[in-house]
Amino acid sequence: MACLVYALPDSHGSATQTLSGRLASNRRSCTTFALKAENANRNGHDKHQQKGTSRLLEQLLDLGSTPSQDEVLEIIRVELQNWRGNPRCATVVLSSLAKHRRPFIARQVLTLILSSRMEANVFHYSAVISACEKGGQWQLALSLLSSMPDMRILPDVINWNSAISACEKAGRWQLAVSLLGTMPDLRILPNTISFNAAISACEKGNCWQMALSLLSSMPAIRLIPDMISYSSAMSACEKGIQWQMAISLLSGMPVMRILPDIISYNAAISACAKGVQWQLALRLLSSMPELRLIPNTRSYNAAIAACELEGLWQLALSLLSSMPERRVVPDQFNCNSAIGACEKRGRWDVALILLNSMASIRTTPDVISYNAAIRSCEKEGRWQVALSLLSSMPAVRVAPNTISCHSAIGACANGNQWQLALSLLSTMPGMLLTPSTISYLAALCACEKGGQWQMAIRLLSSMPAKRFTPDVISYSSVISACEKGVQWQLALGLLSVMPAKEVMPDVVTYNAATSACEKGGQWQLALSLLRNMPAVQVTPNTISFNAAISACEKGGHWQMALSLLSAIPDERLMPNTISFNAAISACAKVGQWQMALSLLTSMPDIRVMRDVISYDAAISACEKGGQWQLALSFLNKMPDMGVVPNKMTYGAAIAAAEKGGQWQLALSLFSCLPELRLLPEVFCFNGAMLACANESRWSRMFRILDDMLHLDAEPDVLSSMALLTECEQRGLLGSEESLRERLGDALGMG
Repeated sequence: MACLVYALPDSHGSATQTLSGRLASNRRSCTTFALKAENANRNGHDKHQQKGTSRLLEQLLDLGSTPSQDEVLEIIRVELQNWRGNPRCATVVLSSLAKHRRPFIARQVLTLILSSRMEANVFHYSAVISACEKGGQWQLALSLLSSMPDMRILPDVINWNSAISACEKAGRWQLAVSLLGTMPDLRILPNTISFNAAISACEKGNCWQMALSLLSSMPAIRLIPDMISYSSAMSACEKGIQWQMAISLLSGMPVMRILPDIISYNAAISACAKGVQWQLALRLLSSMPELRLIPNTRSYNAAIAACELEGLWQLALSLLSSMPERRVVPDQFNCNSAIGACEKRGRWDVALILLNSMASIRTTPDVISYNAAIRSCEKEGRWQVALSLLSSMPAVRVAPNTISCHSAIGACANGNQWQLALSLLSTMPGMLLTPSTISYLAALCACEKGGQWQMAIRLLSSMPAKRFTPDVISYSSVISACEKGVQWQLALGLLSVMPAKEVMPDVVTYNAATSACEKGGQWQLALSLLRNMPAVQVTPNTISFNAAISACEKGGHWQMALSLLSAIPDERLMPNTISFNAAISACAKVGQWQMALSLLTSMPDIRVMRDVISYDAAISACEKGGQWQLALSFLNKMPDMGVVPNKMTYGAAIAAAEKGGQWQLALSLFSCLPELRLLPEVFCFNGAMLACANESRWSRMFRILDDMLHLDAEPDVLSSMALLTECEQRGLLGSEESLRERLGDALGMG
């Protein structure tokens, strides 16, 4: 090569430079070739490694969730040696196990790494703690975190965040907050992710105050809350029914230069729904498009749920029907909430239409859908429809649950079908359903409403054998059944045994027992129960006083009735229409018409509405006191007071006119009944006939009697004997023998 260079001296070195350049180019080409070959070898090696790692991971996953350590070692034994030179491969395997939620396998792999004297690093621990977080193993995550310093590995913020998230997912908000508070002591600065995990933990733990406290503390350590921070805090407020705070957070987001997203709005709408702020919920929903946010199914579900809680079924249906126009497909939750809104208002017919239309929008009804529809029938006593829905559920592959059955039992109870209610209760085990306490309560309610006190007592006594402990509601229902059956002794007996059964009577129980005494004419016992209530730490309510006043009314003790009425305000209670009606009736029975009218006129002064019963009792008081003019005056005033007279009102007015010798007025009132579409009762006929008899209007009296018998209204003993006596004294039995025949046949005297 030297000779070659020497042979070209006259080129001014150009030949030398050219040859040198060629040599350099050759070297570069060789180097490039070598690098490509090296990269090819490396890529081939990496691909081979990836295949090996994939096979290893598959083998580990095939072991299941909790294999033994020996099984894990058998698979990774060879790889352990390779990982010493390439720890990153171990990180890849551990991270993959985390993604597949296999915390126990990841922990065993880490243990084997440590036992093989391979140096574990912070990335290995991060992957395993992340596996614990995803797999719901918060205790294992905390154990790993606390063991890192012993292995001379300092945990970083990622390790702590994973541990906090593990606690968050497990609902351990106290531990999550404690971990967050410990980080600065270990010279680890929390970041926004740390706070977000802790705030989310507080949200899941229904601790909205702590969530807001964490959110407000972030700026103090130079951390800016992000969308997740606010959304988690708002969700915490939603769960805590703090709708004002949720709205405040939503409105404060733009100030922090954070644009609310659909999750933020959904949380705020849901908070308003739970806070029964349906107007605000709908306003938020309608404002979303202005911020270029498209409401989704969850947005509508929260808004419809707000309407459901208030029973605003028309609004709920309007929202549901508007969803397709917004290109939002209704789901089960939307439909169920709308059906629930109908249920709240007893619109069983609309609920049924919604249930049947779910298939047309490709939404399958579930047990919640059917239960809401059955409950809507329950409220209105539509027992036939409720039972039809219950029986149709298996045909559409929806299994009835306990709620389905006790709602249907409740429908039978409200429809006065106590036999069907008990039958359904007895068939529940055949449907592989265990009756609940609510099921028994619904059946007891059916017996109570049907006046089946014997059956109610039998059902109550059978509950312990079925491992159900009767509660205060159970006893109250049975005592109420005894009340309706005028079994006051049994009612008091049940009340007396309750403390021995470790069931403390409440005001409802005492009220039922007091009403039982009232219906049984035991006014002294009724008063005794009322007076004993404070001694057993039961506070009487207005219903308690009403039952006692009514008992005094039936016992003819008007002074005691008035005393009880005047004592109601002393107990910080307000008397109601029933209180005054019972007191007025008590005065009416003994002819205390002045006191009765005084009570009636005083009712508006304390904002108590007068109803038809109030006027009936007052007019009856006037009748007994011989004040026919006042009786007629009150009758004429009733329409001006917005009160429609009924048959009892006219009966009392006719009797007042008859006793006042106003036979024409009595007959005029009697003749008004058909025009008012009121079918006269026996007492109306009695008053009219006695008015005619008193004025010797015999032919008119006989016509009224014929009309009475023609309507299958049987004369009572009192009026019939009065008519017979009157006729006998006037010597009319000889000329009008048919009177005794007709009255005798009607009374069974023939």
